Amino acid sequence: MSNTSNTSGSQSSSNSSKSKAKDAADEEDVPSPMEVLRNARAQLSELTGMVAESVSSFERTEDGWTLQIEVLELLRVPDTMSLLASYEATCDPQGELTGYRRVRRYERGRSDSNRPGGR
Repeated sequence: MSNTSNTSGSQSSSNSSKSKAKDAADEEDVPSPMEVLRNARAQLSELTGMVAESVSSFERTEDGWTLQIEVLELLRVPDTMSLLASYEATCDPQGELTGYRRVRRYERGRSDSNRPGGR
């Protein structure tokens, strides 16, 4: 009977090791926030054909990521008159773009004093 309990103990130890290895592999598949930001900017630029200048906010959600990306839509001279836009982009947990929409358009030289957070 003692052999049976030792075997059972070693099996649960083995299962625990497999579970830890699986968890570590899952964590390796999750990109870092910087990787998600870089990927989202590159993907949005490729899809829209416009320059994604910066990411003004990002948040991890239950479904992946939500980002606000500032895009140069129309270059003007002087540069302060160029048109920029804020795009809300959503990504899956691996950082692949799943959707985007323009939420605001503005001139580079102007700020929104009426909106909280400058958005």
